[in-house]
Amino acid sequence: MRVSTLPLIILCLFMGFTFWVMAGAEQSLLAFGVQLMSSPDTAQVVIDLYILAALACVWIYQDGKSRGKGLGYLIPFFVVTAVFLSAGPLLYLVLRGGREPEASKI
Repeated sequence: MRVSTLPLIILCLFMGFTFWVMAGAEQSLLAFGVQLMSSPDTAQVVIDLYILAALACVWIYQDGKSRGKGLGYLIPFFVVTAVFLSAGPLLYLVLRGGREPEASKI
């Protein structure tokens, strides 16, 4: 399996920072999300990010399908995207490897 280096570096830095922040947080991730949704200005940002995450999931699905991946392979990426937003697409890019679909490789 080929692994893409740049997305791996970004994923490791992002998740390391995320876990560091969560370890020192005084509230749960769910409580933080509720707090963000309580104000229209921060709710707009959260909604915008989830729209972008949904678009990323559509891309993951279409790319995975073109590479012959089943829904069972793709669902974990959707779940990670729902919880950590950009970590799901980053993880998909890491494991995706090269650019060409498997069907077109000779």
